Amino acid sequence: MNNDTSSPRSHTAIATFANGCFWCTEAVFQQVKGISKVTSGYSGGHVPNPTYEQVCDQNTGHAEALRIEYNPDEISFDELLEIFWKTHDPTTLNRQGNDIGPQYRSVIFYHDKTQKEKAEAYKTMLDKSGAWDKPIVTAIEPLKNFYPAENYHQNYYRLNGRAPYCQYVIKPKLEKFEKVFKDKLKE
Repeated sequence: MNNDTSSPRSHTAIATFANGCFWCTEAVFQQVKGISKVTSGYSGGHVPNPTYEQVCDQNTGHAEALRIEYNPDEISFDELLEIFWKTHDPTTLNRQGNDIGPQYRSVIFYHDKTQKEKAEAYKTMLDKSGAWDKPIVTAIEPLKNFYPAENYHQNYYRLNGRAPYCQYVIKPKLEKFEKVFKDKLKE
């Protein structure tokens, strides 16, 4: 697996984030200008090629994560970090809303020294700002692995938008995101 920030395609960089259910977070990042591809998958664990069921059993060490391919001429890593921090609760350990377990933990998997430094600086700034009443528990770890999730997890909201989970959990999150980040939305 290539952990480089850049891909062979020109003007493409990669970020890897875990901030809760990948169905929710994928739907958010897919709407952002400058992002060409979002892949739901698993990072941070010790079992090669885990399945969704294995990750849900909480024995693989993986988090539900996103591999985000983006054009740094259109959106910066700093802007992606802003979206990451503002679209989940980084103060809850192994939990986002009703989703509970280590697979829902908050992690920035950095690809290089620059991403690590930017993530740490942003986290420090947020901690000092008092933006949250509780301490931030988001981990900042080197990307060691990323395994794409099964096909039925990819583009989940786009393909299943009428499903109850999408209507009651993802849709309100997207509506809030669209209001806060309307200047960053694809047209």
